[in-house]
Amino acid sequence: MKSRFRLTFVHPCIGRRPGQPYLRTWQMEPLPVAVLAGLTPGDVDVRFHDDRMELIPYDEPTDLVAISTEVYTAKRAYQIASEFRRRKVPVVMGGFHATLFPEEVQRYAESVVLGEAEGLWAGVIDDYRSGTPRRLYRSDERPPLDRSTPDRSVYAGKRYLPIGLVEAGRGCKFSCEFCAIQSFYRSTYTQRPVEQIVAEIKGLKDRSRLIFFVNDNIVSDRAEARQLLEALIPLKIRWVSQASINAAMDTDLLRLLKASGCQALLIGFESMDADNLRQMGKGVNLRLGDFEPAMENLRKHGIRVYGTFVFGYDQDTPETFDQAYRFAVRHGLYLCGFNHLVPMPGTPLYRRLKEEGRLLYDAWWLDDSYTYNTVPFRPARMTPEEIRQSCLRTRRLFYSISSTFRRAFHSQNRSDWTLFRAFFALNLLHRAEIYKRDALPLGDSACRGPLLEVAG
Repeated sequence: MKSRFRLTFVHPCIGRRPGQPYLRTWQMEPLPVAVLAGLTPGDVDVRFHDDRMELIPYDEPTDLVAISTEVYTAKRAYQIASEFRRRKVPVVMGGFHATLFPEEVQRYAESVVLGEAEGLWAGVIDDYRSGTPRRLYRSDERPPLDRSTPDRSVYAGKRYLPIGLVEAGRGCKFSCEFCAIQSFYRSTYTQRPVEQIVAEIKGLKDRSRLIFFVNDNIVSDRAEARQLLEALIPLKIRWVSQASINAAMDTDLLRLLKASGCQALLIGFESMDADNLRQMGKGVNLRLGDFEPAMENLRKHGIRVYGTFVFGYDQDTPETFDQAYRFAVRHGLYLCGFNHLVPMPGTPLYRRLKEEGRLLYDAWWLDDSYTYNTVPFRPARMTPEEIRQSCLRTRRLFYSISSTFRRAFHSQNRSDWTLFRAFFALNLLHRAEIYKRDALPLGDSACRGPLLEVAG
């Protein structure tokens, strides 16, 4: 009898310090792995190893290894691929980094999948089973998502945060300069059929736990968003997601968000400076004039806010950080990210900084001297180290004990007992992350051997 084809998925971590395990703070289910498992033919023997929480059994028999990689996990992904390929096991890679920088990824994998896997993945498996794999598999069109049903059985035996990840759609219609999402999806948005989303939620083992819709912008298409929200109301779930700030100016949409169970939204404010917003192409934020009316509307509807700011654009000075911090505390943001600008390969920002001669590394994500929180380019009005230290200082201020208690008692943060209790735990976790992630090396520092490249 012919043996079943064996496929191994691996989710790489960002990196490890010598002799230390990976950070165990924020391990959520890696949804792309479950989506790929759901697209895999049923007669394939599927295994999954999460590099963030377990040792990878490189000597375990398998016929193919699949790794999805982002820019921050690229170095570790290549290390893992090299170990398998030294054992004569072929590797296929996909994900954002593979699509936006295929020339590099092709050096470390037998095959690379460009774009979304729907419509391609079954063909990849068939080609490897028949011994006729291709170097490149490309999806030039946005595929429909009606077959994108995750197989969560791959998570069995692994301890993830008690949050159910559900994908309602992919992409975003905006074109922010720094965003890899707009580059990958070419500023388009595709939503899954609403009836399939509802069926997936009903099929979750514990629908009482918080659901995280992993959409990059759940209100990217208002008409489709309304259809989804109306369908969620009878389910009586509690959920969070990401959205653009303009949603806060649509009162009817806010009512639907609240009625459907929305507890919080991650919103990218990005900057308090209009010239910065203009340079980053954040027109949707500029059109508001200021954020105050939007914040008032969100507060009236009891929707908590996880805000994000990005620093390193040309108008940023130490005062820019102070403005963002004061705004975040005054409005009682549930959580907030104060992050330095990251030039992701394949984005307009990366191309612009390269043309201006402002990049400090040829490929910062692979450079052994680069560590987490390092600013890999020359800002206009501050030094890279000043940006780094200012981000760290602002995070420490925001997650200080005094700031945490002050924000905890804002009306929207204390309106729900469960989320009020979670507020303290989540803020303390973020406080701890400030120190744990700083200067974290990319890739596993214990891996000393050279990366194994595919023979030309």
